[in-house]
Amino acid sequence: MRPRILLVNPPVHDFTAYDFWLRPYGLLRVAGGLRRYAELSLFDFMDRHHPVRSAGRRPTRDDRWGRGPYRTEMLPRPPALAEVERRYHRFGVPRQVFQRFLAETGCWDTVLVQTTMTYWYPGVREIIEDVRRYCPRARLVLGGVYATLCPGHARGLGADLVVKAGDLEPLHRLLRLDWAADALPCWELYPRLDTGVLKLTEGCPYQCTYCAAPRLYPGFRSRLESAVEEAEWLYRLGARRVALYDDALLVRSETVLLPFLAQIRRRRLRLEFHTPNALHARCLSPDVARAMVAAGCRSFYLGFESHSTAWHARTGAKVDADEFAAACDHLRTAGVPPDSITAYLMLGHPQCELQELEASMHYVHALGARIMLAEYAPVPGTPDGEACRRWIDLDEPLLHNKTAFARLVLGAAQVNRMKGLANTLNQALSH
Repeated sequence: MRPRILLVNPPVHDFTAYDFWLRPYGLLRVAGGLRRYAELSLFDFMDRHHPVRSAGRRPTRDDRWGRGPYRTEMLPRPPALAEVERRYHRFGVPRQVFQRFLAETGCWDTVLVQTTMTYWYPGVREIIEDVRRYCPRARLVLGGVYATLCPGHARGLGADLVVKAGDLEPLHRLLRLDWAADALPCWELYPRLDTGVLKLTEGCPYQCTYCAAPRLYPGFRSRLESAVEEAEWLYRLGARRVALYDDALLVRSETVLLPFLAQIRRRRLRLEFHTPNALHARCLSPDVARAMVAAGCRSFYLGFESHSTAWHARTGAKVDADEFAAACDHLRTAGVPPDSITAYLMLGHPQCELQELEASMHYVHALGARIMLAEYAPVPGTPDGEACRRWIDLDEPLLHNKTAFARLVLGAAQVNRMKGLANTLNQALSH
């Protein structure tokens, strides 16, 4: 008899959450290698189309790009976040639905749990508690971002194994199963699949002082052939929308992105692509912009963070103002409408005095792009994250929370003023 393995994408405990094509991609890729050797099932708390009948609520609606709000319930703020005067929520499928699922499906041999934001660990703890109650003999494995950045804290939650990104050997030893390398992700486990994600590359060659990517995926490599096959697999399963999760999608585009887009067109895969993880504006040439539009790219999120030369020199120098302006121009020339070009600007960074954030917002607005303020979340092990120990206990992941940290550095009034300005400028673009 094949072993039974349950895959879980946990609920989110936070002040805010919104579905920007969030899918447990790493978990599904690991499961792909196991599909021939184990009985697999998926419980994704963050699937907004989960068939929850007992919750008494209508499913949330998608916007034009397949995004939308999650089901939510109020929670008391954890003591570590008690001073943040914002409502705290649990996002995702209700807990009792998962408990009933465990009670009805019997004992699982292994439960694999994907983790993401470090400060979302209360949702992971919730899963561990329920699995221990209903499947006490199941082996519990954590992997993903939180497991990699805070392995000691993650082990303290009571899992049997904590797997760091890129090192699956401990999992192989635990399961004692054969493994199909480079197998397609287990997207077929979703009863309804209209949006998927994939990565053309792994890692990032830049070393920005605020970014987790170098700690999660050291080095930079192409996975072009796998990505093309994954795109076709998603298309065959009914997905028509794909979010590209790359940290450096445009780097070495001549040998990765452009050949990928050419294959998409050659195979006549009518997919709609989105880029939520931020594009490197420096690498966005006119040829790349035209190829992306021709292959179906519909939203373009550019990592800008600040127009301050001093700030970029301090944090990694991945882009300057002129390169950002040129990227916006290339996209407009390729036919991208203004409301599809968004610039990420960082809010609440430790060097915020260098950032000139208000001037940066006006600069982006003058170029006809939308503004998205990305609140800074301290990443342990990065230079900027470690500098935050002067404000917070970095060993308590709840204090990595972006909503909390921005208010600690700037104050609630300043945060609200900056967000109000961003909204005003964005609304002006629509008129």
